[in-house]
Amino acid sequence: MPSAPPSAPPARTPRFGANYTPSQGWFHHWLDFDIDAVRADLDAVAALGLDHVRVFPIWPYFQPNRTLIRPRAVEQLVRLADAAAERGLDVNVDGLQGHLSSFDFLPAWTQTWHRRNIFTDPDVVAGQAAYLRTLAAALADRPNFIGMTIGNEVNQFSAGPHPDPDRITPEQADAWLRTVLAACEEGAPGKLHLHAEYDAAWYQDDQPFTPAQAARLGAVTAVHSWVFNGTAQRHGRTGAATRTHAAYLIELSKAWADDPRRPVWLQEVGAPAPLIPAEHAAAFTEETIAAALDCQDLWGVTWWCSHDVSRDLADFPELEYSLGLLTNDGRVKPAGSAIARVAKEWRGRTHDPAPRTTAVVADDAVERRSACAPGGAVFEAFARLVADGVRPAVVLAGRVADTGYLAARGITSVVRPEEVR
Repeated sequence: MPSAPPSAPPARTPRFGANYTPSQGWFHHWLDFDIDAVRADLDAVAALGLDHVRVFPIWPYFQPNRTLIRPRAVEQLVRLADAAAERGLDVNVDGLQGHLSSFDFLPAWTQTWHRRNIFTDPDVVAGQAAYLRTLAAALADRPNFIGMTIGNEVNQFSAGPHPDPDRITPEQADAWLRTVLAACEEGAPGKLHLHAEYDAAWYQDDQPFTPAQAARLGAVTAVHSWVFNGTAQRHGRTGAATRTHAAYLIELSKAWADDPRRPVWLQEVGAPAPLIPAEHAAAFTEETIAAALDCQDLWGVTWWCSHDVSRDLADFPELEYSLGLLTNDGRVKPAGSAIARVAKEWRGRTHDPAPRTTAVVADDAVERRSACAPGGAVFEAFARLVADGVRPAVVLAGRVADTGYLAARGITSVVRPEEVR
């Protein structure tokens, strides 16, 4: 039986923020926490007109032993959140770090002599739940606390190309997500708790974290858009697929959601050099955000990242040093000026774009999700339609005949990838 279309959510003002990368010491700043340095960084972020930051406790720094969650580290996180509030910034906290900028941060009690699967070992999962619950509870009464993100792209630990993955099944991934999300809700009831994967969840056939989990578990869907995944290599800096990759991920996520009007958070997106040369970063920033804002139900955009990584720090991939909206010494870069202009333009405006009436059909089978990846039939059909001036959506094959669902999304025609020329 066709589903009845739900009522549309009220139009709202989109959020604009930055993933906070401290200018002094990168995320190692937790080891030498300096609240004055944090305040200076947050002053610079607030001066761009942004309204929130996403922050990253380093898991082994905060929970060095399974039964030791360091009170001083938790107190420092709360001080950071309070400093953000003083500057009009809301805070989302990523718990399990996890993985950041090519480095893995896993506590010793999960590694080598204590090697245990971080997704299935009962003691490890109980320790994670206690940690997430503790961080959430410490911030639960702060009005500027948005909620918890489980961790940063933790799905990269579950399959290749990680060199030492903790392999699991989709069923085990589902059970783990439900457990850790419940822990966040116990710590801070009613806040916006979510999980966030890198794009293998949408594109990689054998990835155990699935599109359905991303689009149905947690308060909102998070997407992380990076065009170094083959998009810019294949389509170039100015290609339609490159300029609208973030919008494509938003629309792909909407295809997998049970709720046709589920909010989607573009939680990470950046302008990676040399695929996006520095002189074109501002244009890429504006084009990417404009395309995302042309998607319905966008919760907000959080740019990666606030500050460049200092050249004093070694062994980062080259592109990681220059992704900031601000330089390491606090100067605003062209991308920072661009997002400041966008944030100013949208301040107080409601976001209610027209529906996307034409949808590309994607396979429901997760073992064939590579068709949605760069070079895949669905991805390339979407890009060709964009280049032809169409505003496409994506719909799963199993919902093509569901008239109620199509009406809820405003879809009036569907097209198979092979039909797009």
